[in-house]
Amino acid sequence: MDILKQVALLLTLTLSAIANVSAQYAPLASGDQDLKIMSYNIHHANPPSIAEKIDIDAIVATIRNQNPDLVALQEVDVRTKRSGQIDQAKLIAEALGMYYYFAKAIDFDGGEYGQAILSKRPFTNPQIHRLSSVTDSRSEPRIMLTIDVQWNTDLVITFATTHLDAQRNPQNRNLQAKELVEIAAKNPHPIVIAGDLNMTTDQEAFAVLRKVLQPTCSDCGFTIPVINPNKTIDFILTRIKDSWKVLSHQVVQEHYASDHLPVTAVLRCID
Repeated sequence: MDILKQVALLLTLTLSAIANVSAQYAPLASGDQDLKIMSYNIHHANPPSIAEKIDIDAIVATIRNQNPDLVALQEVDVRTKRSGQIDQAKLIAEALGMYYYFAKAIDFDGGEYGQAILSKRPFTNPQIHRLSSVTDSRSEPRIMLTIDVQWNTDLVITFATTHLDAQRNPQNRNLQAKELVEIAAKNPHPIVIAGDLNMTTDQEAFAVLRKVLQPTCSDCGFTIPVINPNKTIDFILTRIKDSWKVLSHQVVQEHYASDHLPVTAVLRCID
């Protein structure tokens, strides 16, 4: 084959690949509104029943079995010594064929530790919101990561993952809940926030969230500990003024991969 034919063939294959990608990720028609959300604290892919083991495949399998459109991950390691210096966010996303963004909360063990978002669709405008803590509370820095997704021809949504303070004293969670509400209230798009809130629905901080946000569950199933769970601290929240209809909410009964059970919700925009 001469060089011109080789170039022509390569160009044809490249344009075909671009067309396939464009068709796959073009905005959905306005009638296609349903969106499946997943939130998962992955405990740096360490199954609690096996000390020091890192099992990325188990996390990937858990997510793949649910087939979510958007995933909020918490407790993600990137190049830490304890996890074998791997980029967990990248490996999970690549195994699932999803786009991703990792946000560092802290430097840890020679690498980074934080949160990540996975998305079936391309996204824009990733922002890391640094959340406040009370002075001298010796708390771990906390963040919320947000992205914008053109979900269909009529709808751009903001999706967020967060992991709030875990100290027994609720002062930092109360402060961080107020900041989440402020961020959500100002956002120009319909917003969904998912994550490990380290609080239950009867606490003051949750009452603060309810001023602007509402959980996708009414009788929320327990999410921790992974064996004989007795507490719900993992949530998916929608903004009250947004026109989301909750079609389903589920606590996924996967009791090996992490110390938390993941949660999912299927939402429909009814604008």
